Amino acid sequence: MPQRRKQLNVAKLPPFDEESGDLNAVVETIAGSRNKFAYDEELGLFRLKGVLPAGASFPFDFGFVPSTKGGDGDPLDVLVLMDEPAFAGCLVPARLIGVITADQRERDGTVEQNDRLIAVASDSHTHEGVRKIDDLSPQLLDEIEHFFISYNEMRGKQFTPTGRKGPVAARHIVEKAATATRK
Repeated sequence: MPQRRKQLNVAKLPPFDEESGDLNAVVETIAGSRNKFAYDEELGLFRLKGVLPAGASFPFDFGFVPSTKGGDGDPLDVLVLMDEPAFAGCLVPARLIGVITADQRERDGTVEQNDRLIAVASDSHTHEGVRKIDDLSPQLLDEIEHFFISYNEMRGKQFTPTGRKGPVAARHIVEKAATATRK
């Protein structure tokens, strides 16, 4: 009789693959989608969290880094540059290239650090040469920041980018956030 493997909760995967060292990125919302999905750890499935207005869509696949906890208490957010959109729930091995650091003012007025990690799918042909955030064009980075500013504004929040940092700083953020989940 074949052995059954226990189904693993994707939120419990390690942040980095032990063999390759790649970042484990779990896609929640695919590029081009107006629908915003979020992983519901309790239910073990993806839930519709909201819909962007007509004309607005996610510029790249967006998801989270498992086994991390950011300043907002949620897993770290990651934008994954890929050749084609994946699907909600897809585990994408990715190369961490940097982070857009940001403060986010919530509807109740509290301010939290809510950075956006930027990664490239490890198997990407289009972004094969991208190793650090500075390898992306300044215009693309401005557009990504503008998307997050607009997206949060539509939700009654204020997203304020405070800096752009490379892969070393981004990895440090992930390692710190992984330590926070173990506490």
